[in-house]
Amino acid sequence: MKAEIITVGTEIMVGSILNTNSRYLSKKLTEIGIETLYHTSVDDNEDRLKEVINIALNRADIIITSGGLGPTQDDLTKEVVANALGLKLIKDVEIETALVNRFERLNRPMTDNNRKQANKPEGSEFIKNDNGTAPGIFVNNNNKKIIMLPGPPKELMHMFETYVIDIIKEDFSILIKSINTIGIGESNLEVELKDLDIYEENFDIATFAKDGTVEIKIIGRGMDYKEVEKKLNEKISKIKEKVGKYIYGYDNISIAEVLINILKEKNYTISVCESCTGGKISSQITSIPGASMVFDRGIVTYSNSAKIDELGVNPETIDKFGAVSKETAYEMAKGLLEKTKSDIVVSTTGIAGPDGGSKEKPVGLVYMCIMNKNNYKVLDYIFTGDRASIQQRAVVRALYEAYNLMKI
Repeated sequence: MKAEIITVGTEIMVGSILNTNSRYLSKKLTEIGIETLYHTSVDDNEDRLKEVINIALNRADIIITSGGLGPTQDDLTKEVVANALGLKLIKDVEIETALVNRFERLNRPMTDNNRKQANKPEGSEFIKNDNGTAPGIFVNNNNKKIIMLPGPPKELMHMFETYVIDIIKEDFSILIKSINTIGIGESNLEVELKDLDIYEENFDIATFAKDGTVEIKIIGRGMDYKEVEKKLNEKISKIKEKVGKYIYGYDNISIAEVLINILKEKNYTISVCESCTGGKISSQITSIPGASMVFDRGIVTYSNSAKIDELGVNPETIDKFGAVSKETAYEMAKGLLEKTKSDIVVSTTGIAGPDGGSKEKPVGLVYMCIMNKNNYKVLDYIFTGDRASIQQRAVVRALYEAYNLMKI
């Protein structure tokens, strides 16, 4: 299904207000599997609004308007839509009574033009507005869904999430599944997927890279829920068979949550000592509810003296190999394991940039050590991007490697 968003209001066209409604609606439509093809903004002019509505009716399955539902003379959306569809405007007595009661509760006078908000195109349905006086309107006409919403973002957002999503999904099944991967680049993953027989009409499959991970998003659409679900599961099985070793979770679960879940299963605890990541690993772990059951402590040992004093790193190791080295990463983890008695520990040391790099040790170089009582591994990576990106990618990788060691 294809959607068009039409924002109505002279205040938008002259730059008096920022059009946040289009961005919000596009994001929410994408989340439920609806592709937004067009954004159109138009001023409070009847002829231009009618032209925009007629164009949208010819190219979109779902049309969502925002603005132009108020009581003033330049609020024309419902009138223009009714005219474009060849429908009469009728008064809804129940809505009119509700408006009168609302004004009485607020102890405000109700002018005659407010009664205009009780008008709707024949055959349409009102959409309840819990935060304002202008109700929304839904018209299903010739297999086109036209949804008219008020302009104020607070009203529009609440109405969309509370009522409109169900209207859009009515009589039409949309299923969305995300497969989350790490350890394979987006371009390589796309090549792997192209070899699979998973592409067909009414199914969108796309990849999105973020912080060293890649999401595979599958959106399936159709009238028969069970058929869409069956095809979706078949595609997931094929993807899992092909690239399963890179999959760490589904539906955008974070690596921190995946790690915490396996720690809880094994009744293990974890501690972290960080240099170049500056406490970000600890922060991601503690952002997950229930982390207190498995997280013992996090120590930021940024300076050389902190590594020596807090973790017992041998000064000669730093002198000989440097603070950014596999030897230092190992001794940091070893010292933390001895100090905390945690079941698994993680250490990081590296060069986040933008300064401090060299030919032998470039910006982006990160050493990490993952250690438990019986095993350990020291890993080195060169991450790209700015300082924040390098740190975040190191965090994600360290959490993932801890998860991998837990599976052994």
